[in-house]
Amino acid sequence: MAIALPSEADEWIDAWQTTLNESDEYGDVGEGWGVGFNGDFLFEILPDKTYDGDTLSLFVGLEDGECTEAYRTDDPEGEDWGFAFRGNYTDWKALVRGDVDAVEGMMNGQFDLDGDMQKVLQYSDAAVVMTANAGEIDTRFEY
Repeated sequence: MAIALPSEADEWIDAWQTTLNESDEYGDVGEGWGVGFNGDFLFEILPDKTYDGDTLSLFVGLEDGECTEAYRTDDPEGEDWGFAFRGNYTDWKALVRGDVDAVEGMMNGQFDLDGDMQKVLQYSDAAVVMTANAGEIDTRFEY
C-alpha cells in the first residue's frame, strides 16, 4: 500500500532508511561518505503553490554507505547535520518520481544545498542512488 506524503512522513522516512540499507549499490557508492566529516543530511520539503502546509523536515544519518538513522523532525535547527537539501513540494515530487536528478536539481537552482558542494559532487553517484531508492518507495503524494 502506498505511503502518503506528507501525512505519513514517519512511515515514509522509515521505508527510505530500510531501502537504503538493503541496497548493495548504495552501500558501494556511499562507502567513505561521512567518514571523518559529518555526512548527515537534513532534507526539507517546502510549501509551494501546490502544497501550502508546514515545511516537512527529514533527518537522515549517513556514514560509510549505511543509513544510521532516519526520522521526521519538528526541530530542524536542533539537529546536528552536515548538509541540508531544500526544495519545494512540487520539485520533491518530481525528484522522487525520477523526473529530476538530485545533482542537476542543485546545479539548476531547483534545490538549495547547505554544505560542502565539492564533497557532494565527489559522491554524486551516492546522491543518484539515494534518489533512486526513494523512488522505489510506493509513495502517494497528497498534493
